[in-house]
Amino acid sequence: MPLVCLTDFREHAREHLSKSTWDFIEGGADDCCTRDENMAAFKKIRLRPRYLKDVSKVDMRTTIQGAEISAPICIAPTGFHRLAWPDGEMSTARAAQAASICYITSTYASCSLEDIVAAAPRGLRWFQLYVHPNRQINKQMIQKVESLGFKALVITVDVPKVGNRRNDITNQVDLMKKLLLKDLGSPEMIDALTEVVAAVKGKVEVYLDGGIRTGNDVLKALALGAKCVFVGRPILWGLAYKGEHGVKEVLDILKNEFHTSMTLTGCRSVAEINQDLIRFSRL
Repeated sequence: MPLVCLTDFREHAREHLSKSTWDFIEGGADDCCTRDENMAAFKKIRLRPRYLKDVSKVDMRTTIQGAEISAPICIAPTGFHRLAWPDGEMSTARAAQAASICYITSTYASCSLEDIVAAAPRGLRWFQLYVHPNRQINKQMIQKVESLGFKALVITVDVPKVGNRRNDITNQVDLMKKLLLKDLGSPEMIDALTEVVAAVKGKVEVYLDGGIRTGNDVLKALALGAKCVFVGRPILWGLAYKGEHGVKEVLDILKNEFHTSMTLTGCRSVAEINQDLIRFSRL
């Protein structure tokens, strides 16, 4: 039976991964309210359809930091992809390269950076850095990723202390020895987005990571001012399904849904997406 939406990939991963691996990938800190509220926040927003426009050609392409990508849907940094698939981050990198999008490699990747680059030498790659107290270690890491062709640093600043991940404690998973998932405890991303966009006043590009589960969500984030969105857990669900090809299917579904959302709101290019396309539910 084909998997037709991201929820299908989630259920497949839940059924086929070990309990400890599933709990590790899907879990958050404490009672997971941030994870759940990130997804719920998108449901408060409705799209306004726009008809009688020529949408025979809809262009999803955009740029981030001057580099062109096929759609504003890229891959967020999560660690230890080999939990989900033997080739781990190498499969993820190949899928990102094939899709012409950006892949942010985690500090806690389970494949070597050299192997990830060799797997997808033409891919657009950024590197997520947890800043180490030893500045020399940071310097060495930055020099290494620069020499390997990583184009940007994504510095994590919201983890002064590791979150209380209850499932991992129960399953005796040692985060400090394995990995950290990026979204440990941020506020509802979509609710904060407009405030961030207003604060930066167009001086920097703003990206959103957290809660994206449909192409509709992508359009909503862009309408509120995001330049691009990044997807984390669904990529791991895709890996658990069938590696590189599973990630490709997840990305294809998001792209197709986003294309439909653009079409129904009368947007022929990403530049035409704006806040007039959305309204907030009264419920």
